[in-house]
Amino acid sequence: MDLFFQLLINGIIVGTLYGVVAMCFVLIYKSTQVVNFAQGEFLLIGAWICWYILVQFQIPFVFGFLLTLAFMAGLGIFIQMVVLRPMIGEPIISVIMVTIGLSIFTRALANWLFGQNAVGFPEVFSMKAVNIGGLYVQPAYLMSFVISLIIMAGFFYFFKYSRYGLAMRATAFNQQVAQSLGISVKHVFAMAWAISAMVSALAGVVVGMVNGVSSALSFIGIKVFPAVILGGLDSIVGAVVGGLIVGVLENMAEYVDGQFLHWGNMLTIAPFWVLIIILVVKPYGLFGTKDIERV
Repeated sequence: MDLFFQLLINGIIVGTLYGVVAMCFVLIYKSTQVVNFAQGEFLLIGAWICWYILVQFQIPFVFGFLLTLAFMAGLGIFIQMVVLRPMIGEPIISVIMVTIGLSIFTRALANWLFGQNAVGFPEVFSMKAVNIGGLYVQPAYLMSFVISLIIMAGFFYFFKYSRYGLAMRATAFNQQVAQSLGISVKHVFAMAWAISAMVSALAGVVVGMVNGVSSALSFIGIKVFPAVILGGLDSIVGAVVGGLIVGVLENMAEYVDGQFLHWGNMLTIAPFWVLIIILVVKPYGLFGTKDIERV
């Protein structure tokens, strides 16, 4: 039972991180109607950049982390302006293929610049684990849990009350109407990609601190996709719920496999079984909006 509760707590903490990355998928989809399959590469680039700054310049983690966020915001805007903006008005499948190509190119570039071998992150926390009610949790995951909750609250406030958040919601609802109201759709698109890149970099840094930095980080973007579909591709709340469900499911699958089934690799494949089931049973997800077309 100690192992069960340990994995349950880990699942909740990792699930909040998945929820934050899933919100990035939803953010870009709601504002641009594009599914960004290069989301995992944002995690990878963010982790490598933070590692490089800390190792090369020997500066405190906080400053290196802030510089990483600034770099990723600029990178997100650059990608939107140079790669995605010329694709406005093109078929959705063409834009999706561009994001897939961007994913392959970015991963290859990261491997060329930093190598394919995993490297350890510079030590950020002096303690190895924190004892919470007899359960041990790594400080990096605790930090990510707290920051993830802050980001979720920030997203709620941003979309509900801020001027730019309302502009983004209006753009997601109807781009032509938003333009007629004086909203710069191009600026909204750029802002969505900048925020998505920054938040993904946060997740990449946290995972990098725990497991090291390598090209395997980009796979998290694919692992989070079932959480996005489960919650609903256009629902921020659904992204959070889907992330928590997938995070807990992964760890529970590992527990059941290790204790009873002994199949192996259940941790990796469990989210994709959920993806298949939810697409068959409820294609729009738990909180997604049904798209009804009149013929």
